[in-house]
Amino acid sequence: MPGRWRWQPDMHPARKLLSLLFLILMGTELTQVLPTNPEESWQVYSSAQDSEGRCICTVVAPQQTMCSRDARTKQLRQLLEKVQNMSQSIEVLDRRTQRDLQYVEKMENQMKGLESKFKQVEESHKQHLARQFKAIKAKMDELRPLIPVLEEYKADAKLVLQFKEEAQNLTSVLNELQEEIGAYDYDELQSRVSNLEERLRACMQKLACGKLTGISDPVTVKTSGSRFGSWMTAPLAPEGDNRVWYMDGYHNNRFVREYKSMVDFMNTDNFTSHRLPHPWSGTGQVVYNGSIYFNKFQSHIIIRFDLKTETILKTRSLDYAGYNNMYHYAWGGHSDIDLMVDESGLWAVYATNQNAGNIVVSRLDPVSLQTLQTWNTSYPKRSAGEAFIICGTLYVTNGYSGGTKVHYAYQTNASTYEYIDIPFQNKYSHISMLDYNPKDRALYAWNNGHQILYNVTLFHVIRSDEL
Repeated sequence: MPGRWRWQPDMHPARKLLSLLFLILMGTELTQVLPTNPEESWQVYSSAQDSEGRCICTVVAPQQTMCSRDARTKQLRQLLEKVQNMSQSIEVLDRRTQRDLQYVEKMENQMKGLESKFKQVEESHKQHLARQFKAIKAKMDELRPLIPVLEEYKADAKLVLQFKEEAQNLTSVLNELQEEIGAYDYDELQSRVSNLEERLRACMQKLACGKLTGISDPVTVKTSGSRFGSWMTAPLAPEGDNRVWYMDGYHNNRFVREYKSMVDFMNTDNFTSHRLPHPWSGTGQVVYNGSIYFNKFQSHIIIRFDLKTETILKTRSLDYAGYNNMYHYAWGGHSDIDLMVDESGLWAVYATNQNAGNIVVSRLDPVSLQTLQTWNTSYPKRSAGEAFIICGTLYVTNGYSGGTKVHYAYQTNASTYEYIDIPFQNKYSHISMLDYNPKDRALYAWNNGHQILYNVTLFHVIRSDEL
């Protein structure tokens, strides 16, 4: 399916098991509410989420008129429809949570069995090979800190069940109201429905974001261009818009290729060419909200260029940002300023003298290009292979060639950092571009003249105090 890519990571068995445990799948599930008598009932065809995370449904009215004589009845009927739609979404969420809870319980049993085995080996380790003993001990050390997380996950299942019960209660009350108008206060019911809807929306939003826990094996989409470059799709593109944007090289070029779809990009050389008013610098360009954002060559100026009218909409200097290979990524290539997009908007990653050449992260207004907020990290930009942002967290790789892994994460929501170890395959040994697309939930990479896609695994535990 063009523009949508899903791959399963080929990981170490232990990591694969943990990923299965913690991954909350985000896919759309279709449910159908069938009336007992189609001619006398409302038929609701509901989908839990569309591609942007919104709950959608189709309601087919009955053939005969149902209590449509006064406005209050109509309002109550609309309330009932809203609750029924939410019920379908909650039902899907409940099935997901119950399924993942089964993984949790299975994992608990395995951990208990492993704990017992570990004790047996520990008691008689002299009779076993040292290699076996160390392997089991390492596994226990890895799993032991996850026990509290498993308990939290059980609590999440109870929370979803509570949502389900509240929706069922509201549905029952509204059904009775359709028979006896005036039995309950309409404003109170409206408040209850709105509250439940808001909580459900918050739950769905939290499922859409998470912490990076794994990167799949690469999928080579195409082999083309020079050793360096960038390619992307637009994360805010409407459904059906699967255009691909392609920019070969990291300087002395100002031509952007537009392919109609991922299929066209993969199989043909049919494209439309856009000429930028200035050559770009580095490989940190992004297409966002109908415009391409790029760093003007040999400057710290960011340009927003409208791709439809082919005019400059805004230019702005990124104050104090190094440029012209002052603070590039480890691979060089005038990669001083890297523009990125995640679920929350537009970002710039760069370095300054004021921050001793360490990485600086700024969130930008996509219209005015003004800096909204800035975070100074302690990670030297010249030591970073590449970087990308997911859900407000900056992830940095340890290099661009050979064995590569994501080993540093900076959380902007808490202004904290941690060192991590998420390996991924550097198939062609020279990554010059690595960016996350929140629409596809994938990493786009340019690797030594190859255009690559990686699927990502995200994890988030929904705690009751977050709702």
